[in-house]
Amino acid sequence: MVQDIIDYLLDFGVWGLFIHSFADAVFFPVPAFFLQVPLSLLHPSNALWLATVGYIACLIGTPFGYMLGKLLGHSVLYKLLKKSWVDSATKMFQKSGETAILIGSFTPIPFKVFTILSGAMNFPLWRLLIYAAVGRAVKFYAVGVLFYFYGKAAENMVHDVSLYIFAIAVPIIVIVLLWRKKLKNKREREQTIANDIHEG
Repeated sequence: MVQDIIDYLLDFGVWGLFIHSFADAVFFPVPAFFLQVPLSLLHPSNALWLATVGYIACLIGTPFGYMLGKLLGHSVLYKLLKKSWVDSATKMFQKSGETAILIGSFTPIPFKVFTILSGAMNFPLWRLLIYAAVGRAVKFYAVGVLFYFYGKAAENMVHDVSLYIFAIAVPIIVIVLLWRKKLKNKREREQTIANDIHEG
């Protein structure tokens, strides 16, 4: 049934991708990647435009997924998606919401898991949007750039590139976030010392 929906959306071209990408951030169980690739294969010269449309639609859909989690809670995910996806994303989110969102942008776990979890766990919406903007840009434009420059030959490269992005981007993200956390802790310690001196 899901494949039938994707095939149906394929007939609508760029608008089909817009709808799919929007739904991908809210409730649809299959990532927009699976429609972006065949559309880019059909029209490689439009690949960057398709990436842009998919990216914008995903960002528009993000607050809706967030509100779904806010209103219905964590349990709604188990009704929409595989339990293994939800459990894995929940563990990542509990350790570090920021890291989970950024890493989730590159993983096979559907992005809606993280938008809904953000709402259910009261993660700030503005921060969700910032991290989603960064992560999803990489995901959509990696596909767009490949098809734009390599045409139909990119079909054989897309899956490998997704793995390379994941392998390279995730360690960088983790290092940056750990560095930020270290700086934050250092500032807090310095502030505590300054307060103690002032009180003394």
